[in-house]
Amino acid sequence: MPVQQARAAADQLNRDCFCITLDQAALAKALQSEVGDGDFFAKLAQTRPHLFSQAPVFLPKADRDAMQAIVNAVEAAARLHAYQEAVLAWAPPIARVDHGPSGAFMGYDFHLTPAGPKLIEVNTNAGGAFLNAFLARAQIACCAEVEHAFGLSSLAAFDDAVITMFKAEWRRQGRNDPLRRIAIVDERPQEQYLYPEFVLAKRLFERNGIEVVVADPSELRFECELLQHGGRPIDLIYNRLVDFALGAPEHAAIRIAYEGGAVVVTPNPRNHALRADKRNLILLSDPPQLTGARCRSRCSAQGRAQHAARKPCGRGSTLGGAKKLFLQASGRPRRQSRVSRRQTNQGRLDRDSHR
Repeated sequence: MPVQQARAAADQLNRDCFCITLDQAALAKALQSEVGDGDFFAKLAQTRPHLFSQAPVFLPKADRDAMQAIVNAVEAAARLHAYQEAVLAWAPPIARVDHGPSGAFMGYDFHLTPAGPKLIEVNTNAGGAFLNAFLARAQIACCAEVEHAFGLSSLAAFDDAVITMFKAEWRRQGRNDPLRRIAIVDERPQEQYLYPEFVLAKRLFERNGIEVVVADPSELRFECELLQHGGRPIDLIYNRLVDFALGAPEHAAIRIAYEGGAVVVTPNPRNHALRADKRNLILLSDPPQLTGARCRSRCSAQGRAQHAARKPCGRGSTLGGAKKLFLQASGRPRRQSRVSRRQTNQGRLDRDSHR
């Protein structure tokens, strides 16, 4: 089906299809079985009634493929020496040392337009994957189109993919011994809207033989050359903080341990500097600058084309300019709620509030 025709079909389905595809009973049973708490789903529904979408949002395969191509292009650019040199020039000093990890659960936010998806933000503290894995498994196909959309083989491999990803981050920092203890770290984690996801992540890791604590940064101590929680060492931090440079005084223990290589942090300050700093979009959306003399020999024609065709276009060199560029390219009004629409595993777009 031609792309424009597919987009028109998706728009019509989104406008006219009001089918409820979420099997609430199946979702409740799965979540409560996973957590071991019979009241878990009831509490979730009471405190976060809009966490799970009742109905799907239809997305053309061509747009999904375009999003993946953009992600691949950004990841390829982030590995270029000349690109790294350019973006690290405006990054904090802590980001200039490469400890190895490439960043777990990076998030790419897109704005859908008649001309195709536009990347509007990259997140190093993206949330929703663990919740969406359960959501995707609790669907009822109301028609042939929905049944086809739900037939994603990747859902069955989600748990293994998560463990593989975190163990790979562990090894990228030169660790050869087993990954034993992870800390999921965020400010006042039990007050976070996505705290239920931390609980699900903890259970997944524990099923795979990895001990997990969910902790506020104030609970961590750097003692005896180790980052510790409750007197026991932490091997890896799954970082959900919004202090991307770990510069706040209350994050000193993490910062010291990270800078000394005493703990693996993912995503870490370098991951944010290379991919998620909004100023990077100015460079990525400027093909002549991206493919200048220092980059030309390393950037593929395909990667340049993907950036030129699908990234927001603009010029500037300030964070304010990057924000203005975002709003112009995405068609957003200047004043807006801090809510984005993020693609999930089964092609729906759930609303995920930013902090």
